Amino acid sequence: MIAGIAGISPYEGTLGSVAISRYAVQFALEYEFDARQIPSDFSTGYIPLGGKVPADYPLYLYGSEVFELNVALRDRAVYLNRHRKLNDSATAIEYRKRYNFSPANKLPTVIACDTGTSDAFWHGSLLSESFGNYTKLLTNGTGSYCMTAQEDNASLEAFLRAALYGAVDFSRIILMRSAANFDQAPPGESEVGSFFNDNSGGFLPSLQNLYITGRPIIDDIIKNWNRVYKDGIRYGPKNYIGDVLGSLKGPYPMDIG
Repeated sequence: MIAGIAGISPYEGTLGSVAISRYAVQFALEYEFDARQIPSDFSTGYIPLGGKVPADYPLYLYGSEVFELNVALRDRAVYLNRHRKLNDSATAIEYRKRYNFSPANKLPTVIACDTGTSDAFWHGSLLSESFGNYTKLLTNGTGSYCMTAQEDNASLEAFLRAALYGAVDFSRIILMRSAANFDQAPPGESEVGSFFNDNSGGFLPSLQNLYITGRPIIDDIIKNWNRVYKDGIRYGPKNYIGDVLGSLKGPYPMDIG
């Protein structure tokens, strides 16, 4: 179980929400141009490696651009927390009111959506939109970016290499992120100002909610090990599991062509 706090897209969740993911996408493995110097018809300064425009699929792949995890295990983890009451804070309750749309202005819940990794600690609606589009591109439209991250793809690359030597079962990995902040400012407000000056009140609840949602999963594994988990997740996995290169199951299982 990989668990950490993150920034969340207000179009996917809210402060304190916990996301359990199918995909982890590496945003940093792209070409990057300063947005002030891009052509007028470019939607972003990020271009997939080997591409010429933002919508091109990467021509060059390192292998760590996107990882896919066990959907059956993810869905069970979400199911176990379907009625879970998550912690909140008075500051977070007030702050999310500045977002005049759902789910940003709703109470925190457990959701199924995906993480995006970058060494740069980025912020802003335009970058969020760009990376959301990139997630769709790399997952053939099946992924939905919601959570920021820094280390997830590196962690999964290490697990993948261990799996190639039989030391790790990649189908047993759970990736969780809880929302300590939004990945963009409230509508009509300064991105830079919100990043440096706002206290959204999501930090403490996000830490608490990782435990609140993680504990039932661990309890279920212990309680139902023989019936559900011992020989692999019952009724699954039903999807490809591994990296974009198909290292665990042969060439191009994610249909990247």
